[in-house]
Amino acid sequence: MSADAVVSHNSAVAAKIALFRSLFRGRDDLYPRLFASLRTGKTGYSPACANEWVRGLCDKRAVRCQDCPSRRFLPLTDETIRQHLCGHDDRGREFVIGLYPMLLDETCFLLAVDFDKEGWRADIGAVSETCRQFGLPAAVERSRSGNGGHLWLFFAEALPAVLARKLAAHILTETMERRPEVGLDSYDRFVPNQDTLPKGGFGNLIALPLQKRPRQSDDSVFLDERLLPWPDQWAFLSTMQRITRAQAESIVRAAEQRGRVVGVRCPVLDEDAEGDAEPWTAPPSRRRAEPPIVGPLPERLELILGNEIYLAREGLPAALRNRLLRLAAFQNPEFYRAQAMRLPTFGKPRVISCAE
Repeated sequence: MSADAVVSHNSAVAAKIALFRSLFRGRDDLYPRLFASLRTGKTGYSPACANEWVRGLCDKRAVRCQDCPSRRFLPLTDETIRQHLCGHDDRGREFVIGLYPMLLDETCFLLAVDFDKEGWRADIGAVSETCRQFGLPAAVERSRSGNGGHLWLFFAEALPAVLARKLAAHILTETMERRPEVGLDSYDRFVPNQDTLPKGGFGNLIALPLQKRPRQSDDSVFLDERLLPWPDQWAFLSTMQRITRAQAESIVRAAEQRGRVVGVRCPVLDEDAEGDAEPWTAPPSRRRAEPPIVGPLPERLELILGNEIYLAREGLPAALRNRLLRLAAFQNPEFYRAQAMRLPTFGKPRVISCAE
């Protein structure tokens, strides 16, 4: 692989930065920087600002950064990327940045799915396999903590966030036919996390990979199919293909026709609910027939009726478990209502599950 790569570990810094920025594209008029509270030790991200904590200009305790009249956000530059990769700024302080992927026109050049459950390795491996089945290139990164991972999809051009998110949702829906453990809450783990940009907001952010300190522990690096770090991270990134708009639209169109974007019913049929904004994709009854479950099924199931309906999951095929989980779930109208009003969707799950 390295022989065919344009950029490798031995390439010049400028070439690495150019490759990095060609893949990890988002807002370049501002960027979030990791901070740690001196009082509590808690960490978080806030937009890098030239007036941060300047007396008389900045009071984060009272005013949000996006509402501050004195804000002077710093742009994302080659030097910013260099400091992130090196792990420190020009004053020797640790330097970690993230990215706001959603652009002002509500498009994005990438989408990431966050996995942080105990079984994240199996989950991300299953989703990667689904991407391969669709012929979609995907990159797997172990997170900074080492206790989770990100699956990255890169696009050849800026796609509408709604299209990118439908593509990712369909990938998850198909994956859960084989591995329902991925969980319905994974639909809330996308970056960007909604189709529209909240009024006055920047959308959600994601930490950029390959920062030096975690990289020294093989964290925040990209992994191969065995979930081992690629020997040459830059050579791997050089081979990363981008998904075209035609590919995304073709897959999403077929998924919409089969009701397989999220694959969970909408309790309210209105124009804000996912799938109903394009009623021509639905059958006349507005109810799509469920596809048959492939594979052997148990001859009988034992149900226990109590305060809930209890069913032993041992011995149930994955596809049947997935179907039962979806039977006890519905899409949250409050999520779509907030999104349509360009309000934050934080704390509003896209899918509400009544199964455990």
